[in-house]
Amino acid sequence: MSYNYGQQYQQRAPAPGGIDPNYLMGIFQRIDKDRSGSISAVELGQALSNGTWTPFNPETVRLMIGMFDRDNSGTINFQEFSSLWKYVTDWQGCFRGYDRDNSGSIDKNELKTALTSFGYRLSDRFYDILVKKFDRLGRGTVAFDDFIQCCIVLQTLSQSFQAYDTDRDGWIQIGYEQFLTLVFSIKS
Repeated sequence: MSYNYGQQYQQRAPAPGGIDPNYLMGIFQRIDKDRSGSISAVELGQALSNGTWTPFNPETVRLMIGMFDRDNSGTINFQEFSSLWKYVTDWQGCFRGYDRDNSGSIDKNELKTALTSFGYRLSDRFYDILVKKFDRLGRGTVAFDDFIQCCIVLQTLSQSFQAYDTDRDGWIQIGYEQFLTLVFSIKS
């Protein structure tokens, strides 16, 4: 069995660039409610919209802050925000491309299409698990913010697994303590 860890996803991951800095600074300043010069997870969560009139998932906000907080301050400065803005914008385009019925959420088949295009080869049973795990609203679908979280978690877990899969066959053999070390060392 060949296992490629969603490598196409890693190649398609959003990258910064091509955004008018003055426009972006205006957005940054509107989000930075306390005028601290950086954006907290609370401020970012209040500013983000997933397009369904529900608050952005706080766990997704936390994961994104963690991804872009290069100075480990717990907040994001303007430069870090610029990268995050590009990332979220690219994810919106990706999400809309897989939301074939324009419902504002993706179902199991749309999720499968998206993750397959990223290079993941997973069972239908596993897609059922993913939808159940990332469906906060109980509708059998995954909203935009939860889709981002799903992809981040899947990539993080895949990278951790890959570190142990030295022969790249999709199988690892590890002891219990190694497993615990693997799980607890995952940065999220």
